[in-house]
Amino acid sequence: MTAAGTHETQIVADPDVPLVRITREFDASPSKVFRAHTDPQLVVQWLGPRSTTMRVEHYDCRTGGSYRYVHTSDGEDFGFRGCFHEVRPTELIVQTFTFEAMPDGVALERLVFEDLGGGRTRLVGTSLVDSFEGRDGFLASGMETGVREGYERLDDLLGTDHSTHLKQPAHDH
Repeated sequence: MTAAGTHETQIVADPDVPLVRITREFDASPSKVFRAHTDPQLVVQWLGPRSTTMRVEHYDCRTGGSYRYVHTSDGEDFGFRGCFHEVRPTELIVQTFTFEAMPDGVALERLVFEDLGGGRTRLVGTSLVDSFEGRDGFLASGMETGVREGYERLDDLLGTDHSTHLKQPAHDH
């Protein structure tokens, strides 16, 4: 754990394929961490860097669903969108991810929620893009700061008294 009481976020660029792997542990059950990734009322509270605000246009986290949200920083909007290809409660989310300012750059993302026991979860996310140049641009875009700060914000959310909302089952669609 870091001095701030949160776990270290590992961000690794694969040397052989244009992929970024993000690994992070949370002191919360897989069901809570999964819910925080699938409920738009929770996602908006933690996703992205502290310097941004987030507005969810739509967020239908189910197999075949889609999403669009906007981060605002210093009065400028940054749109993101994608589709959910596979969603398995407390286990897996497979989705696409597009930064709308670079619409040709679509990442295929996979989030695996691993139960470590004792109310702890390891989240392993991979983002596969179409080229090493695209991957390196992804890393150079400031995504590392957004991921690290977002997961610190998620730690805060998971540790609040409001975390009882995370115990509710995801809505069936």
